[in-house]
Amino acid sequence: MKTTSRKALAAAVSLAGLSGVLAWCAVTFPSPSTGIPHRPPLTQLEKTLRRLSAHSSEFSPVSLALPKCGKVRPPEALLTPDPLLNVQDDDLHVRVSFIVGSDGHVHSAFVLDSGGPSEDRIVLRAVRFWRYRPALCNGVPIDSEARVRFSIR
Repeated sequence: MKTTSRKALAAAVSLAGLSGVLAWCAVTFPSPSTGIPHRPPLTQLEKTLRRLSAHSSEFSPVSLALPKCGKVRPPEALLTPDPLLNVQDDDLHVRVSFIVGSDGHVHSAFVLDSGGPSEDRIVLRAVRFWRYRPALCNGVPIDSEARVRFSIR
């Protein structure tokens, strides 16, 4: 009688485990009849990708840093992803100025040419997270001024 009860217990545990796996699958992988959330068509997503913002940069050493630099190397971009601008206008231009510190972080970012309040906010938020290899003056890291122009391509 002991072997029969052990077999019954093993079968019950197996069924409980199997029903748990089936319940997890039903939640994780809904069937087409339950409805899949609406996704935009691929052609619409491709148009969005074609309209990503692009940026071009200009750098100049901060004149107060070291007045006599013989050999100057501008900052090198390490992490400068473009902001995700959601605009309808193909003629958007935003220009930002900031300091690339001797630590490689962006400081004192502000808008020179506005593209609108929400676009300016998105651009400034993205720029503040950028990282650079700092500019060098005779091999010593220095602050440098940067101007970046964002446009929709």
